[in-house]
Amino acid sequence: MARLVRKPQTTLFAVVLRVSDLVATVVVGLAVFRFYLDVLPPPERYVLLLGGAMLAISAIFPAFQLYEPQRGVSVSEELRELLLAWLWVGALVIGTLFATKSAETFSRVWIGSWLTGSLLLTAALRILFRSALRAMHRHGLIERRIVIVGAGELGRLVAERIRGSAGSGLTVLGFYDDDPKKQNSLLAGCPVLGSPDRLVIDVVESAIDQVWIALPLRAELRIRSVLALLREHPIEVRFVPDIYGFHLLNHSLTDVAGLPVISLTETPMSGINRLVKALEDYGLAAAGLILFSPLLLLIAVGVKLSSPGPVFYRQDRVTWNGERFTMYKFRTMPTDAEATSGPVWSRPGESRATPFGALLRRLSLDELPQLLNVLRGEMSLVGPRPERPEFVSQFRQQIPGYMQKHIVKAGITGWAQVHDLRGSSDLSKRIQYDLYYIDNWSLWFDLRILVLTLGHLLHSRNAY
Repeated sequence: MARLVRKPQTTLFAVVLRVSDLVATVVVGLAVFRFYLDVLPPPERYVLLLGGAMLAISAIFPAFQLYEPQRGVSVSEELRELLLAWLWVGALVIGTLFATKSAETFSRVWIGSWLTGSLLLTAALRILFRSALRAMHRHGLIERRIVIVGAGELGRLVAERIRGSAGSGLTVLGFYDDDPKKQNSLLAGCPVLGSPDRLVIDVVESAIDQVWIALPLRAELRIRSVLALLREHPIEVRFVPDIYGFHLLNHSLTDVAGLPVISLTETPMSGINRLVKALEDYGLAAAGLILFSPLLLLIAVGVKLSSPGPVFYRQDRVTWNGERFTMYKFRTMPTDAEATSGPVWSRPGESRATPFGALLRRLSLDELPQLLNVLRGEMSLVGPRPERPEFVSQFRQQIPGYMQKHIVKAGITGWAQVHDLRGSSDLSKRIQYDLYYIDNWSLWFDLRILVLTLGHLLHSRNAY
């Protein structure tokens, strides 16, 4: 199941992590100072810097959910979040030093070694704590024994997810269901122990820690009945909403004005993710324009010499929230290419492009001016490819979920494109890849797509 956003909860494990992160930061700072500069205690300005870093950690780490329960979250995912958090801390520390014009009063070797060592030590401590927890789970020291009310598809999904979540500390004892045909059978490797009425007896007589209700939404009366029966006993009860029959896209559970709200579809570009995405786009787009400026100039000259007309081709496209914008490309066709046909999709083997334009399309170099669209805030480097308004009106009626790709900015390249889903490729399959990207977005995913794009350009069958 997706990692959920929930109310902050103060647990012993979270407190240990918070304290260990702060202690590790100070210990590494003092150790580096002792071994590199051979002086203790350090000057007051270093002490103040360590104190400021501790405040930054206290503010930034919770934003990356590093103190939330990590059940079902892989070690690699947690370490990625930890690395991003430390990058933010490092950027804040270095930015503050330059803003206050005090950077020259600090040792750069000390700052680099301190930040790197703190990252490594906090990562090692988290791995150690996880290993200790798993050992405790294996020995049953902190095991939570649960039963599931509802031996249907939702109950099966819950049991399989829990059993597949290594180190969760949860053990599924079995199911309870009203259907007599299901009783005394096995589901997901667990027995169906009886009806919910039998559950009340077992709660008293057996070692059950939690009851998870996994009944369909239409069974409201039965859910209320089970809750009423369990309310008389000191047992933890959890309700798993039957939302997995819906088409979910980056779903989460949030608390709004004290109300639990399930978001079935939402953009991943909110909060700190939006800031990370903006820094990625503006930073890399600006660097790309500088790096490719000689190539851009040569292409502009080639376009001008290959056929009469402007260097750039401007076209209306649709991006975030369905908004229109003017997308820039190097012109690859004669200016009157669509004078008689109107807007049409490019197809393999078509002869509308000029010889030089065909080469640009083959190498996707005609897309480079879209770096300007990224700097204008209209596109991202990575995201679903934008389409013309005429085709959006057509595809939204034909392709299920087509408009959901517009909950993020359109991109120059994307997950579909690196899988050769471009041009006249299967649009339905392309949308599936676009929605997968949205549902699994991360900075690392973007960087992976950018790297794959560089190697893919020379091998694409549909780039024309």
